[in-house]
Amino acid sequence: MSPKAQQQKKEAGAVPRPPVVVVMGHIDHGKSTLLDYIRKTNVTAGEAGGITQHMYAYEIEHHNEGGEKRKITFIDTPGHAAFSLMRERGAEVADIAILVVAADDGVKAQTAEALKTIRDNNVPFIVALNKIDKEGANPERVKQELAEKEVFVEGYGGDVPTVAISAKRGDGIPELLDMVLLLADLRGLTGNPETSAEGIVIEAHRDERAGISATLIIKNGTLKKGAYVATGGSVAPTRRIEDFLGKSITEATFSAPVHLYGFADLPNVGTTFQAFESQEEAIEASNRLKEEMLRARVAAPKREAVADDAAMVPLIIKADSVGALEAIEKEIGLLSLERVIPHILGKGIGTVGEADVARALGKEKAIVVAFNTKVERRAEELALREKVSIGTFSIIYELIEWLEKELVKHRPKIMVEDVIGSAKIIRVFSRTKDKQVIGGRVKTGKLTTGKEVRVIRRENEIGHGRILELQQQKSKTNEVLEGLEFGAMVESRYEIAAGDVIEAIERVER
Repeated sequence: MSPKAQQQKKEAGAVPRPPVVVVMGHIDHGKSTLLDYIRKTNVTAGEAGGITQHMYAYEIEHHNEGGEKRKITFIDTPGHAAFSLMRERGAEVADIAILVVAADDGVKAQTAEALKTIRDNNVPFIVALNKIDKEGANPERVKQELAEKEVFVEGYGGDVPTVAISAKRGDGIPELLDMVLLLADLRGLTGNPETSAEGIVIEAHRDERAGISATLIIKNGTLKKGAYVATGGSVAPTRRIEDFLGKSITEATFSAPVHLYGFADLPNVGTTFQAFESQEEAIEASNRLKEEMLRARVAAPKREAVADDAAMVPLIIKADSVGALEAIEKEIGLLSLERVIPHILGKGIGTVGEADVARALGKEKAIVVAFNTKVERRAEELALREKVSIGTFSIIYELIEWLEKELVKHRPKIMVEDVIGSAKIIRVFSRTKDKQVIGGRVKTGKLTTGKEVRVIRRENEIGHGRILELQQQKSKTNEVLEGLEFGAMVESRYEIAAGDVIEAIERVER
């Protein structure tokens, strides 16, 4: 069927579909508390606790004001600053965003970051003013701060809806969900259950027993058992499909989150998927999607040249999921270290094995970092024997802080000149060969016997010398402090004149 015919079929059988919603906001403003409350009160009793850890998405059923039962799909993106890639991906797949802002704290850095992501992806959003039950809550001040970020809410000259809530007590949450459904109706979200499924890969995992699996959000059509799913470079038969509760199902339709097993390779998170009746069609589509990804990668801007005095430090990263791996990569890319460039030599999903440590044993030993995953015993023994640094973490801030310290250890040492004192030359008394007797006053710091000096004339360096002797009030001394006059014998091939400045320097390795 041609693409035009497929589009006509979609439009002909279009029916309303549930909205896909992403919740965003600053880490301490109650996003997780809000999602927990929604889960516990809107997922079938006794099942809310069964939501699988790696799904990152789930469906709820909400009874609106008219008593009608309607579905909403939530994407649970991590709130940590380092997971902005996953939040950006959430906004791309989402139809509606909820921006959580604490009424007692206001707009913060991550609030502004979330706003940028929402705007960049052109996603309509609702502002949830959380913690209205807390002392010090000031919703009007928050609305003013949002206006300063050019977010004009209802009542403040704009049309962005706001709902005051307490995620802890549940105040205002039914009204928030009603607003989500109202916004969905205004958008006219539709899908066709009669076509083959298509949507977005929001997470991918590798498990030693279960193999490679992925979490998918279906944006249109129906995914049925017996079909084949194609992503960029990977295909999976739909033999085993699970819903967000981990229950095996035979089919799922639009807006539903599903977990699919049996991929040949790790799917690229954030890319599209399509379902096909035959394996041949799926493989053909997978190859086409992979080519599109490669073309986009070639068109991406090239990395800047590395400075001559910088060290390229190799890294091997292992994590429990593709999303976490990408988040760590992004944070590493944001590191700004003097004369140290981190280079990702290898990355992957799963435990740190002996092969990972063996790969780290190059000319420059790689640093190995593991996030939410274990280090195998033989790998640990090899690393200890060969002095390979391995860091294991479950909190990304701690991972980056540790990595930064490890990278600094690889910084190449260079000699630098520190100015420890400067003096203005008032008079030159005598000159014999390379030795000159001069007098002056210390302007800054101190002059010390034996130190090298730079000779500065009209703000230009004309040469170097060395202090052989110092006198103060006709008595020999080893140093003269700031503000005091002195006499000195300086060894230098360059003739020093009245009005020149000499700077005493120390060479240190850094």
